[in-house]
Amino acid sequence: MQPKLKVEKARTDDLVPYARNAKLHSKKQVGEIANSIEAFGFNDPIGVWTRPDGQLEIVEGHGRVMAAKLLGIEEVPIIRLDHLDDEGRRAYTHVHNQTTLTSGFDMPTLDLELEDIPGFDWSDFGFGSDWFADRERFDDSRQEGNDEYNEWLDKFEPKKTTDDCYTPDKVYEAVADWTAETYGVDRSSFIRPFYPGGDYQREEYPDGCVVVDNPPFSILSEILRFYVEKGIRFFLFAPTLTLFSGRGLDLCYLPIGVAVTYENGASVNTSFITNLEQGLRIHTIPALYDRLKKANDESLREQKGELPNYEYPPELVTAASLSRYSVHGVDFKVAPEELERVTALDAQKAHGKAIFGGGFLLSNEATRRNIAAMEQKELNIIVWQLSERERAIVDSLG
Repeated sequence: MQPKLKVEKARTDDLVPYARNAKLHSKKQVGEIANSIEAFGFNDPIGVWTRPDGQLEIVEGHGRVMAAKLLGIEEVPIIRLDHLDDEGRRAYTHVHNQTTLTSGFDMPTLDLELEDIPGFDWSDFGFGSDWFADRERFDDSRQEGNDEYNEWLDKFEPKKTTDDCYTPDKVYEAVADWTAETYGVDRSSFIRPFYPGGDYQREEYPDGCVVVDNPPFSILSEILRFYVEKGIRFFLFAPTLTLFSGRGLDLCYLPIGVAVTYENGASVNTSFITNLEQGLRIHTIPALYDRLKKANDESLREQKGELPNYEYPPELVTAASLSRYSVHGVDFKVAPEELERVTALDAQKAHGKAIFGGGFLLSNEATRRNIAAMEQKELNIIVWQLSERERAIVDSLG
């Protein structure tokens, strides 16, 4: 039964952060939250839980509290989530964080809003140049007929848990080869007990075997203790930020710190833990970093190599394309009579695409100047073509 929630007020300084809140808040993001509060008000109460000692612990809203302190707000609205038990409020912290991340935007609809509210400075609220440059990462709209894009979008469907970091073959092979070479163990002795539906505790571990695998990170300490107690040798993947798991065990931590993109699309800063390294507790290994980074780069190229890049024709310019000229010292000028504003090319409309932030069609003369200023582009680029209607506009300009 849904409890009745009442909005109350509490002093900002009296709200205690949850020590195990795993969501990271950068200074930039907190600043954007603060900008939102200043522009629109504090419209989202902080979810708190009353601890046995009477203190109010934050369940959800850590970023908003940080923004409030940045603005010098001494009192904020709260709702009490005391109907949750201790396990429930802890779980809800992480569930709330995750469910705010698993959605995107219907880009054509958002483009219309951006176009219809031209006087609003979106950059203060996270819609800055970096967001524009990487906008497809936030695009949650499917495109009819574009199977490659829709397959890419499928990677972000919540089909797998955060533990399901399936290792790309090239990455695993690089790790396995390095392990065999470095510790003088036979690769035929390697086993991988961490697979969908597997139970590592009931797995058969032959004498002399070595577990070389990517385990569920959420129970890594439990796994390490199990293997140490059973006398099973292992070389395990581990998240770098929480690498020092398995306290009190005779282990060696290898802080490698390679950003590995796993098959479920997750990019995880990856290191390793092993009991094959004798006499050391910590060992940084540049050679392993180099080998793993090369393998990850090759894996990414295989995944993305066939996907085309899209580019606009020289008759059209966007803010992003022109900003490159400033970076590279190119002085480019266009007079008012030499351009006309557009939000999408006719070729794009058939594919449900648009020009993010809008652009300008150039006259023939301005286009010639633009071509002279353009840098050499990479291969595998598809150039959007102008329609006869747009070509007529270009011919009429200037």
